[in-house]
Amino acid sequence: MAELFKLSGSQALVTGGASGIGEATARVFANAGAEVLIADIDFERARRVADELPGARPLHVDLTSETSVREAFGGLDRLDVLVNNAGIGLVGSIEETTSEDFDRLMAVNVRGVFLATRAALPLLKASHGNIVNIGSVAGLVAVKRRFAYCATKGAVVAMTRQLAIDYAGEIRVNCVCPGTVDTPFVEAYLEKYHKHEKEEMRRQLDARHPVGRLGRPEEIAAMALYLASAEAGFVTGSIMTIDGGWTAA
Repeated sequence: MAELFKLSGSQALVTGGASGIGEATARVFANAGAEVLIADIDFERARRVADELPGARPLHVDLTSETSVREAFGGLDRLDVLVNNAGIGLVGSIEETTSEDFDRLMAVNVRGVFLATRAALPLLKASHGNIVNIGSVAGLVAVKRRFAYCATKGAVVAMTRQLAIDYAGEIRVNCVCPGTVDTPFVEAYLEKYHKHEKEEMRRQLDARHPVGRLGRPEEIAAMALYLASAEAGFVTGSIMTIDGGWTAA
């Protein structure tokens, strides 16, 4: 049997590829044979990751800047896979969320996906490529005191479905919705909001997943690899939960 889920000869771009789920995805894609562009606002960190992967290279991009996105994607001659992974979080109810906070999350989590996708679309249509959006269970179910984050991830889910229909037969578009994953993103949340009770909060985060633990970045990356591969050729407009049973409970 031929080896499954290979990306040999493909070029993939991963936004937020310098850490967390993005870094894991870049590593898994590179191991599957793809040439990976590690796009991140932190160019030095992206460069360090790229230096460890065959055929990878860093790409500086600020997803909140239309000019930056246009310049970053304008230098590409081909693209087979776009992974819209970059995102930021915020703790707070609607009453605790300032206009500035809301706009900041929208700028990165929603407008950033819009700008990157629009810029990549001509190349993806030319290659009959595909898009993997990294959403969240927060886009599918309510999470307490995550008003703005839920709003942005709900938008990512909706954009995924809409793009899949507009471009059916030309490109595929799918979304991965993880539960809580053990990444620097989570560590930063614990440091900011629960500095003196990290271990207790980790136990609570583990417990809200029926399997009893957080997800691992490489588990999310493996789902992204499947969706990006030829084996997923009949999959488009799908919202894949990978959440330890959270949304099933």
